[in-house]
Amino acid sequence: MPFTEGAFSANPFADVAAFSGDATPSPRSLLDTILASLDDAKAEDVVDIDVAAKTPIADHMVVCTGRSSRHVGAIADHLVKDLKDAGFGTVAVEGQPACDWVLIDAGSIIVHVFRPEVREFYHLEKMWAPDPAPTSGRR
Repeated sequence: MPFTEGAFSANPFADVAAFSGDATPSPRSLLDTILASLDDAKAEDVVDIDVAAKTPIADHMVVCTGRSSRHVGAIADHLVKDLKDAGFGTVAVEGQPACDWVLIDAGSIIVHVFRPEVREFYHLEKMWAPDPAPTSGRR
């Protein structure tokens, strides 16, 4: 984008991104990248939970399963690489040595990759799932 008089908007951050060619990826593209990466890595039982109304730490939580510790580690490695290649930068990873439960903090989306037994034990989906609709009548 060549510099011309009056070409910039009132938002200087948007102007810097437009001028330098660096556009901030959208949250939807982050989620799409994560889901595509998990699919490519053959993650099983992928669940996306919208947690924006429940916590300020994230907008979405993605939970999935790997068949073994080795598969859990491979899914996490694949996701970290795909996020970096897509321009989302370096993400924080916890639990990589044991690979029973690997947490990937991608900012507005937190990804949990479990071995099947560990996922069943913690039941994160049940804890973070949307509240059931209120029932009418007395209890």
